[in-house]
Amino acid sequence: QVQLVESGGGLVQTGDSLRLTCAASGRTFSFLTVAWFRQVPGKERELVAGIRWISSNTGYADSVKGRFTISRDNAKTTVYLQMNSLTPEDTAVYYCAALYSASTVILTTSDKYSYWGQGTQVTVSS
Repeated sequence: QVQLVESGGGLVQTGDSLRLTCAASGRTFSFLTVAWFRQVPGKERELVAGIRWISSNTGYADSVKGRFTISRDNAKTTVYLQMNSLTPEDTAVYYCAALYSASTVILTTSDKYSYWGQGTQVTVSS
């Protein structure tokens, strides 16, 4: 079992930065993949970025490459999503999700992830 609690969302302007935090708790993190998804009304949840806990291997959606950075703090069992150069297209509810997997690949479909946080709203004004 893994519990995830997100924080750090808010209202910012175009070009601003924001850092989201996902505090994770559970028994073991060795084979955990933690990812950030986002969702806007009427659309599917899309993967933004993911990180493998054991290797720190990462993956990103094309739309955020070069702007967003996912990282983890092993001691704090926390995953961060640093978001820079935000645009109104980044406006969404952002969710932290996790799954246990032996795969080295960051899975991109939301239905593969077993554990979810409550979500945090990010709004970027123009």
